[in-house]
Amino acid sequence: MKMKTAVIIPALNESKTLPLVLRDIPKDLVDEVVVIDNGSSDRTPEIAKGLGATVLHETRRGYGYPCLRGLEYLKTKGPDIVVFVDGNYSDHPDEIGRLVAPIINEGYDLVLGTRVTGRAEKGSLRMPVRFGNRLATTLIRILYGFKYTDVGPFRAIRFDKLLTLDMQDNLGWTIEMQVKAVKKGFRILEVPVSYRMGTGKSKLTGNLKGIFIVGYRILRAVFKNLFYS
Repeated sequence: MKMKTAVIIPALNESKTLPLVLRDIPKDLVDEVVVIDNGSSDRTPEIAKGLGATVLHETRRGYGYPCLRGLEYLKTKGPDIVVFVDGNYSDHPDEIGRLVAPIINEGYDLVLGTRVTGRAEKGSLRMPVRFGNRLATTLIRILYGFKYTDVGPFRAIRFDKLLTLDMQDNLGWTIEMQVKAVKKGFRILEVPVSYRMGTGKSKLTGNLKGIFIVGYRILRAVFKNLFYS
């Protein structure tokens, strides 16, 4: 059964990497690509538009705000599946099929790409990322009883199911989605994906500073949703 699939890409100064991301998105699987420019000072929006993507703008900086802007737009389009991909070319967009296939063929609601059990390029999972993954997945297992291995952004979810989650967080977006999905009783699956260094500049500079930032975001996101129903 053919299901309409949209891709959301939050982007901030990704003019060098975005063409690579858009090139690798499987055209036979994806019906629309939505790039949400988060206030870039380079040619990110012009490049995205020139390569056939729908371009939206969100002035509030972060990760969740651009994603929410994309969801509001997609409410007018009504896709069956939404895939989230980073714009820095660290994810492998050509592996989108791995994420959407379990939804289409097996009835899953949320499919997460896990870099931990997949093929991560040496050095790509920096210290703050590895620390954040361990902290978040441990807390979710203890507090919510579900065993995740990763909280990375590369994921696919049924659009109608996503709307029921009432997503609100900005910096803890991925964790909020995973926690709320567990509490809603979604059918959840993790699939191994590849991961590379990417050619964009990291938004978290310095391991120690990055660990503190990531730790705060994770604790806030995990405990904020304890009483969500």
